[in-house]
Amino acid sequence: MVNTENAIFSSYKRDPNLNDEIFDKNGNVIEIYKKLLKLYGDHSINDYVNLNTKAKSSFFNQGITFQVYSEKSTQEKIFPFDLFPRIIAPEDWEIIESGSLQRSKALNLFLWDLYHEKKIIKQGIVPMELISSSINYLHQMMDIDPPGGIYNHISGTDIIKHTDGKYYVLEDNIRCPSGVSYVICNRTALKRALFGVFNHYQAHTVTNYAENLLDLLESVKPKGVDVPNCVVITPGMYNSAFYEHSYLAKTMGVELVEGRDLFVENDFVYMKTIQGPQKVDVIYRRIDDFFIDPLEFKPDSAIGVPGLFAAYKKGNVTLANAPGTGVADDKAVYTYMPQIIKYYLDEEPILNNVHTYHCSRPDELKYVLEHIPELVIKPVDEAGGYGISIGNRLSKSEIEQVKKQVGQNPRKYVAQPIMSLSVHPTYIDDTESFEQRHVDLRTYTILGKDKEFVLKGGLTRVALQKGNLIVNSSQGGGSKDTWVLKK
Repeated sequence: MVNTENAIFSSYKRDPNLNDEIFDKNGNVIEIYKKLLKLYGDHSINDYVNLNTKAKSSFFNQGITFQVYSEKSTQEKIFPFDLFPRIIAPEDWEIIESGSLQRSKALNLFLWDLYHEKKIIKQGIVPMELISSSINYLHQMMDIDPPGGIYNHISGTDIIKHTDGKYYVLEDNIRCPSGVSYVICNRTALKRALFGVFNHYQAHTVTNYAENLLDLLESVKPKGVDVPNCVVITPGMYNSAFYEHSYLAKTMGVELVEGRDLFVENDFVYMKTIQGPQKVDVIYRRIDDFFIDPLEFKPDSAIGVPGLFAAYKKGNVTLANAPGTGVADDKAVYTYMPQIIKYYLDEEPILNNVHTYHCSRPDELKYVLEHIPELVIKPVDEAGGYGISIGNRLSKSEIEQVKKQVGQNPRKYVAQPIMSLSVHPTYIDDTESFEQRHVDLRTYTILGKDKEFVLKGGLTRVALQKGNLIVNSSQGGGSKDTWVLKK
C-alpha cells in the first residue's frame, strides 16, 4: 500500500519493483502530485465512478471510437479514457520536446538525402541494402523536391520512462501517426468532469494543435499559390481512425474528402462541389502510400485518386506526409538514429534509443534466437502494436514459432530488451479501484517551411491489462490526459 489517507487510493497496491510516477520508492507522494491527490480526495470512489461513466457517455455521444482488431472479430469501441491525469514537470518536458524535435528534423534531412544524393549511404554510415529492402522505400520519389523541403510534416515519437528515471524512444512514427484528436478530447472531457481540479494547475493548452497544423500545412503550399486550399483525405468511415480524420478536418476548418471526391485534370487536383470544381493545393492524407493513386501504385485501389502522384511530381499539390516517408520509420532504420542525428545535425541524441538488435545481422540474429524469452520481437514495418511478441509471455511452442518466423525472414524483425515502462495509477472498471498500469507517451511534432511546433502534452497511452506492456489503442489500450506544467 501507499502512504496516503486518500480514500480513493485506499486499496492502491504499489509494486516497489516498478517505477511508479506518482509515488516514490517509500510510497510517499511525489511533490507535483500532492495537490492533485488532495483534490481527488474530495471525491469518494462512488463519485469517481459516476464521473467516469459520464465521461464515457460523452465519448460515446461524440462518436469518439477506435477499432480493435483480433483474429476472431473486429469491434468498434469507445476510446478508453482514465480521468486521473499524468503530470509532466517543465524540466522533463524540455528534454522530451527538444528530443522529439531533434529526431523529426534529422529524419527529414535523412529522407531528403535518401531520395537525392544518398550521401549517408555513400559514406557507409547506413547500408544501401537496408534501404532498398524496405517495402516503404519508393523509387518513384527519387529526385522529387517536396514543397518547402518537408517530408515528415507530422511525426509521432513514442517515448517511455524507464526504471532509471530516464526517457527513451521506443520508435518513430512518420508515415501516418494517429491519436492526436484523442489528446484534445481527453482534455475536454477532463475539464468538463473535473474543472475544479484542472483549474488548480497551470498546464499548457493542447487545443491549439489544429491551428498550428493548418498554419504549417499552408506554409508548404505549392509555388505560385497565394491562399492554399487544404483538405484532409480519408479512406472512409470504416477506417479505424475515421473519428480523428473528421475531427481534424472540422477543427482546421477544411473539407474532409474521400478519393472519389477528387479528380485530376492537366496535372492539377480538383474537388467536386455543388458549385463546380475547386482546385486543391494541400492534402493532409490519411491513406497509405500504395493506395493514393491506382495509376502509380496499387491498380486495384478504390480509395485513391487517379493521377494524384503525377500532379505531386509536377509540384502542383502538396501531400502531407510525403510519399515514401515510411522508409525512415522502419524499425531497422531506427537502430541507426544516433548516427543519423550526428551526421545531419552534428549533435548527440537528446533522447536515447532502446538498445535494438536487427535480425538481418548474423551475430545479432544468433543472439536473438538464443534469448527470445528476454526480448520483445517486433516486425519492422507494422504499426499499432501488431505482430509484437513479448518473450517472457510466450509458451515453449510459441517461442519455437517466433524463432521459425524470424529465421525465415530476418530482415523483417528487430528485437529489444523487455523494458520496464513506468506505471501510473489507473481506474479499472472491473474492480472499481485504482491499479498500477504501464504507460508511454506519444509526442506530436509538426514541421513546415521555416516553422516547427511540438504539442505540449502528447498522448499518454495506457496498457489496461495488468502487466501488459503493449499500450496501443488497436490492442485494447486506453489513454490519459497529459498535463505539461508551465514554468
